[in-house]
Amino acid sequence: MTQPTQPAQPDPTAQPDPPKSRVLLLAVRETPLSVDEVYEAVRDPGAGGVVVFVGAVRDVDAGKAVERLDYTAHPTAVAALQRVADGVAARFPVVGLAAVHRVGVLDLGDLAVVVGASAPHRDVAFEAARALIDDLKRSVPIWKHQDFADGSQEWVGTP
Repeated sequence: MTQPTQPAQPDPTAQPDPPKSRVLLLAVRETPLSVDEVYEAVRDPGAGGVVVFVGAVRDVDAGKAVERLDYTAHPTAVAALQRVADGVAARFPVVGLAAVHRVGVLDLGDLAVVVGASAPHRDVAFEAARALIDDLKRSVPIWKHQDFADGSQEWVGTP
């Protein structure tokens, strides 16, 4: 007959596992963006809601025909993006967050920004994705230079 085993005692010197980061992908890059990359970064079996927002270069701004954009980022842009994402993760019970912004010359229809948020339920995923793009646009030092069809130009988002 075997004796019942005693449960293992926890090791009092063991350090707890660090919390899993919910910010899964952040980047500012010159290469074309991928919606699939952002979706894959935030999808998870525990997420019943996954929201991906795509910002694309449109052909008109303030009633003027746009020919192209040129995005420029400050060297601190990725660190600012990290602070924004960490803030959103602290405010919403998300499973994952991701944000990728393009810099350089973009043509009409090119993807300028892709953000994603996943959460157990859709409303939180929608709210977190909205907060992530809004806070990114408000706080991350990335500036847009627009070239218009009439030959005029404009900087947007500069201090």
